[in-house]
Amino acid sequence: MTTEAILVKLEEIKGIGLHGLEAIETLEYLEEWRVAYLGRRSQLAQLLRGLSSLSFEERRLVGARANETKALLEQSLLKREEILKEADAALLSTKEEMDITLPGRPVPLGRLHPTTQMVREICNAFVSMGFQVVEGPEVEWDHYNFEMLNIPKDHPARDMWNSLWIDYADEDGERTMLLRTHTSPMQARIMEGMRPPVRVVVPGKCYRYEATDATHEWHFFQIEGLAVDEGITFADLKGTLYEFARRIFGPQRRVRFRCDYFPFVEPGVDMAIDCFACQGRGFLSSGAEEGCRLCRGSGWIEIMGAGMVHPKVLEGVGYDPTIYTGFAFGLGPERIAMLKYGIDDIRLFYSNDLRFLSQF
Repeated sequence: MTTEAILVKLEEIKGIGLHGLEAIETLEYLEEWRVAYLGRRSQLAQLLRGLSSLSFEERRLVGARANETKALLEQSLLKREEILKEADAALLSTKEEMDITLPGRPVPLGRLHPTTQMVREICNAFVSMGFQVVEGPEVEWDHYNFEMLNIPKDHPARDMWNSLWIDYADEDGERTMLLRTHTSPMQARIMEGMRPPVRVVVPGKCYRYEATDATHEWHFFQIEGLAVDEGITFADLKGTLYEFARRIFGPQRRVRFRCDYFPFVEPGVDMAIDCFACQGRGFLSSGAEEGCRLCRGSGWIEIMGAGMVHPKVLEGVGYDPTIYTGFAFGLGPERIAMLKYGIDDIRLFYSNDLRFLSQF
């Protein structure tokens, strides 16, 4: 193709291209135009590939004219794209379903997990009564998890906790490290590091090797409480826990203590509150054939274990049990939440089901 023919073809491409560009009304068709006139297989690109057959002076003349044509088409494309975008925005602003003066749609925000909320609520109740919040390690030594709590290696009470042992052995070949089965080891750790008076609550996660069901999980939270000082009596234990129950479950709650066994307290008790579903009657309405499902017809709901700190535990940390006495208690935040909010399956707390989590 001669130089004159190429120049004529460039003018033709420019004229047809600009005319077609003015007629485009959507961004979709604008992209098709770009491919047709500025793409790798466009007529303009094919003309530029044929310049090798021309002389140096001819290539210089035609190349300059081709670059001018390409630059003009690119600038025109950008202007048309801007015009079309402005037109689309103006069209959206005139639609009835969109009012740009209204605030944006709310974005769902995350919140604290229900277990975390309950842990904080329980801790705040005890903090207001003079307790401090302390945390401890989840990987614990057998020395603190059992032995310092009056549970030696041959003690049958170890069967109460299905332990998850760490694959670590000492010089004698014995496993001495485990995932803590309760938060009670912090009793010994805290008393080793400070002198009375002691008033602490210890929230944390515990682990036990057991099957899961509606009321049991292999990992769960527990809150341990400990108070040690001169002259502390069982009446102080009852008064403290009674006040806690009223703050969590309401001021009208009644409390019941019954004897129970824990190796690190003597005497030991379990604490129950009157059922808030049936008001302690054992049935929801007069004349009902079935008893209350929450308390199983007993009228009482057990919420924690407690007792006076065993003298051997005090002696083990260097406290004189003839001078100091104390009480300890342990409760499960998930269990408290289940009772307070009527949740019937503890596994819901760890299922990551937003339908459940969004209720709190």
